[in-house]
Amino acid sequence: MRFNAAPPGAAEALLLECCASGRWAERVSAHRPYPTLDALLAAADEASYDLSRAELDEALAAESAAVPHPDAPPAALMALGAAHAAYESRFGHAFVISLDGVRQDERLDRLLAGIRSRLGNEPEEERVVAADELRRLARSRLAFGLTTA
Repeated sequence: MRFNAAPPGAAEALLLECCASGRWAERVSAHRPYPTLDALLAAADEASYDLSRAELDEALAAESAAVPHPDAPPAALMALGAAHAAYESRFGHAFVISLDGVRQDERLDRLLAGIRSRLGNEPEEERVVAADELRRLARSRLAFGLTTA
């Protein structure tokens, strides 16, 4: 795995593209070398579970709203925009959700349903859900980044 041989700064830069917590990136990078991709992903998961409130805030602040397929119907785009705005107003950060394994033609519906259902969460409950979704996003970004590099 070329990630293991990368200079620390380059490894951390790659990691920060997956999850914008500096401590998370430092921790995952510092435990190199990883014998397998699965070992790296397990370490990334563990580091995600250990994020402090401030570190989670840092990572969530760097996230942006998911962009739907450009061919999505205008009414759906308006609904999604309104849902994102309501979510950000309520929770103070972008809505994060992992759509791994969801077919492209189902993503918009899943995104809208996810926002609408999670808008009913209490702030602390949503924080836990968002942290788990962020962990899942970081994991998929990391796996994708390493397999396409």
